[in-house]
Amino acid sequence: MKKIFFHALKKKIEKLLKKVQIITYSKNVNPLIRRELMVKKKSAAKKTTKKKVAKKTTAKKTTAKKKVAKKKVAKKKAPAKKRTPNPAFMKPMQISDALAKIVGAKPMPRTEVTKKLWAYIKKNKLQDATNRRMINADAHLKTIFGGKNQVSMFDMTKLVNKHLS
Repeated sequence: MKKIFFHALKKKIEKLLKKVQIITYSKNVNPLIRRELMVKKKSAAKKTTKKKVAKKTTAKKTTAKKKVAKKKVAKKKAPAKKRTPNPAFMKPMQISDALAKIVGAKPMPRTEVTKKLWAYIKKNKLQDATNRRMINADAHLKTIFGGKNQVSMFDMTKLVNKHLS
């Protein structure tokens, strides 16, 4: 019953639209009526185009998914290259007498000096308990730190570099 009603209603609307088209093109019709008819015609046209647009967007979504899948298959990663250390870091440096008391007297790279210095700091528990960035200097470290009692770990490397040549 509902199908018959909607079908009949649809046919009536189509007939009215045809009449509207005929009337809007005639020159003898009142301009106010012509505007009303044009508005009705545009609203009817918008309702039909919305359905078409919805169908098109679903079709685009499925094609977009297929394209993404193809790109993933096509990509291949190159084998990872092994990192080589910078030779400047591996160059043995001469150590000053004050620093030699902590890390040793023979020449070694900066990286090794830093490792041994940290080992000394942790062994003697010179890292500050509350602020772990700060290093408390003992008698040996005070000469390296330029007489300062406490130095941040970032400033420490700057001060140690003065003792390397």
